[in-house]
Amino acid sequence: MPSREFLLTDSQMMDFINRGYLLVETDFPAGFHEEVCARIARLESNPGNGILAAVPPLQEVYDHPKVRGALVSLLGADMTMNGHRHLHTTPAQHLRSQTWHQDGTNVRHHQIWTTLAMYYPQDVTPEMGPTVILPGSHFRNAPTDRMATYANIKGQVFLTVKAGTVAITHYDIWHAGTLNRTERPRHMLKFLFDRQSAPTTPGWNHDPVEGPKIAASRFSEMVGPPSGYTSDYYKEWELRKEMWRWMLGEAARVPAGAFKDMLS
Repeated sequence: MPSREFLLTDSQMMDFINRGYLLVETDFPAGFHEEVCARIARLESNPGNGILAAVPPLQEVYDHPKVRGALVSLLGADMTMNGHRHLHTTPAQHLRSQTWHQDGTNVRHHQIWTTLAMYYPQDVTPEMGPTVILPGSHFRNAPTDRMATYANIKGQVFLTVKAGTVAITHYDIWHAGTLNRTERPRHMLKFLFDRQSAPTTPGWNHDPVEGPKIAASRFSEMVGPPSGYTSDYYKEWELRKEMWRWMLGEAARVPAGAFKDMLS
């Protein structure tokens, strides 16, 4: 169990609930990430699920107190590393982007059972093929073949990050790899982490007095550029409230219309 100082705050938990992702910056000594990149460069082929055995320092990344603290906050103290993991490399001058997709099962729900934890061992510039994500899309579903026809979407975020950053996202967030215009490959190590049991108490640094106030003030927060109110917003706000309560250990559904009391 990580020290409580590395667990998420109520505000950070609401960041994740509303946006579906958070960025964790590690503080490894100089040369650590360069060594990871050097080991990757020496690989004769992509080892797929065997990447951890092929590049053992990756375990240190996911054991880092800040990374583990965020994962425990989201998935509980008994969370585990999934057996599926993968090295995603966008080669130099790779002028083709991925299509938008979800790794999850494309089901609109209010629970957090699996997260992606994407580690970038080098600085990622806008020209280098950054991962693009759509904040808030973990509450949206669409047929995969329809998503594949989308291009730029208002509110999308390119993960231009520093070496050593781990992007932790909800498993259902919409994302894609983009084209690399540089002469360097862009590496991303994708690991999955799973919750083992439904929450019974908050797994983060929850303040029972101030936490509910912070949550209530942010349930209707706009994510992305405003585009007018539609029924989707109201549905999403309800899912945010249910996710918050579920993470607190309250398994019952929110009664219809209960959000009005919380926002009054």
